[in-house]
Amino acid sequence: MRAGLTPARIVEAGLELADAVGFDHVTVSSVARRVGVRSASLYSHIKDLHDLKTRMALRALEELAERAAESLAGRSESDALAALGNVYRDYAHEHPGRFTAARFPMDADTAMVSAGPRQTALTQAVLRGYAVPESEQPHAVRLLGSTFLGYITLELSTGFSHSAPDSESSWNRILEVLDHTLRHWPDS
Repeated sequence: MRAGLTPARIVEAGLELADAVGFDHVTVSSVARRVGVRSASLYSHIKDLHDLKTRMALRALEELAERAAESLAGRSESDALAALGNVYRDYAHEHPGRFTAARFPMDADTAMVSAGPRQTALTQAVLRGYAVPESEQPHAVRLLGSTFLGYITLELSTGFSHSAPDSESSWNRILEVLDHTLRHWPDS
């Protein structure tokens, strides 16, 4: 076994590979090649491909949460909303494989100990600046998440690259519309 091979190093190699070739193309054998060992050597550190991808998802979620927390510090309302959206968008452009990994399905127990709940809490902190009622926050969190994810996914697949206006203009307009929507959120 190669010296220094740890679960963390294997996960990092998987994430690097995901950014290079796509999350769906990560296999145990491709990660083993990347770290210079045989596939069998990885199995003393991970159970299987599902375990590896779950660990990759957990790391990506943690990276996103860290970036969001740093970006949101001291911001509120439209500034916080734009900061949150831009964290996800920038991360997706810098690390497309990791961004996909962050959406890997995991069981409920694993999801509860992931950084997913922290991301929800960070989004709820943004919503408090808009006075969105607590009973409405799950809907608002889902609106922001689905809008960010949908836009970013289409943008990454070059869905907006062949028409005007440019993608950046549309992104800024969407943030303005979301800001308006949150400022005028209905009570129920």
